[in-house]
This record gives sequence, C-alpha cells and structure tokens, in this order.
Amino acid sequence: MNLTLRVWRQKGPDDEGRMATYKVEDVSPDMSFLEMLDVLNDRLIVAGDEPIAFDHDCREGICGMCGMVINGVAHGEQRATTTCQLHMRHFKDGDTITIEPWRASAFPVVKDLVVDRSAFDRIIQAGGFISVPAGSAPDAHSVPVPKDSADAAFDAATCIGCGACVAACPNGSASLFTAAKITHLGLLPQGQPERDSRAKAMVEQMDAEGFGGCTNTGECTVVCPKGISLDAIARMNRDYLSAK
Repeated sequence: MNLTLRVWRQKGPDDEGRMATYKVEDVSPDMSFLEMLDVLNDRLIVAGDEPIAFDHDCREGICGMCGMVINGVAHGEQRATTTCQLHMRHFKDGDTITIEPWRASAFPVVKDLVVDRSAFDRIIQAGGFISVPAGSAPDAHSVPVPKDSADAAFDAATCIGCGACVAACPNGSASLFTAAKITHLGLLPQGQPERDSRAKAMVEQMDAEGFGGCTNTGECTVVCPKGISLDAIARMNRDYLSAK
C-alpha cells in the first residue's frame, strides 16, 4: 500500500504547529497503525529529519497511552478499537490519512501527537480509591455482591483513561471518564462509605481542570474503545446531587 499522511507537527506547547505531508510506500495491510508510524519514523531518521512524537506503551489496547485523531475521529473510524489495534487493512491503497492530537484545552500539546493528560491523574487522586484497613486479604465471597452490580462495575472499570471521550466531545468534557471511575467503585460494597464524597470531589476536580460540561451529545461513548455507556454519567450525576 502507498499512502499520503497529513500529520500535525508541533515542536512544543508554545509552538504554533502545522500540518506536514509525508508519503509512505510499501505499507503492509497487516501492520498496525502505530507500526506504520514506526516505519515512517525510521525513514525520517535515516533522512536526518525529526521523527514524529506519539504516545504508546502496551500496544494491546489496555494501557490507554495511544491516542490520536485519525481522519477526524478519535482512534479512527473502527469502533471499539484503540489506535494501536487499528490495522492498515482498514485503509485503501492511495488513501490520504489526516492524523492530529487530541484537541482539548485541558490536554495541552506536549509535542506533535503527544498531549499532557495529567489532568486525569488529578481527578483520580481526588477520590478514585477506597479507604480500607490494611491487613490480610478477606476470605473469598465474604462480602456478597449482586451479579448485576458486579457486571456493571466491571464494565465501568474497563475504562483505560485514553481520553478519546474528551477529544470527541464538542465541549471537551471528561464526564464519561470521571463517571466510569466513580461508578465502578460506587457499585461495590467496599466503595459505599465514600460514595457521595468521592463523586463530589472528583466532579469538582474535573471542573477545576478546565474540562467542558456534558450536554449528552453521546459522542464520547461512540468513540470509547471499551464502549462505556452513558448510564455511567447518569449514575455520577445522581451521586453528585446526593452529595450536594
């Protein structure tokens, strides 16, 4: 496959940035999207040019590090797929692919396709945990959990914190991410003592970070690689109102 890539290049947070065009030849359909970028970077280095900076780690769709807007869609048009699991067979020979970083004021660009997502870390620090006495592990099944609650908690806990929900939201809202972190703890018995205070602290930290408000457009759940439902936002709102 021969492709034309239009890639956002930005030297640092204070740089104006620009779109750069590259030709990539002999791309295997079996390559992942990130492997294709690796090939381009190898060629740029050999030519004495600056390689394209992008985040990546596990390349298995579970760490949440990779994230870029591909042809206007966070993680690309393949549903329930992270960028690292997107393969080149979903594109056609001769395609032009536009690649940009997440666009949100709370995610400032560090370099090229890399953005600073530490705002998510601070939301977690505000209340995304449970306080329990230290000691030996409890006996298995000593605290019964209804299956429906366990299933819903697990679904919310699959959030990998990639930030696609923020990038897709026209308001730059982090409500789906924050709601997922609040929900998976609030549905379990261990999370009940701090349920209200957790919701209040995390929502207020989310607002303090400069994320926009949720207007239920639903773009977040469409691009979420784990398919987290808008139901999580409804639960977060109920818990927050209860705390208030």
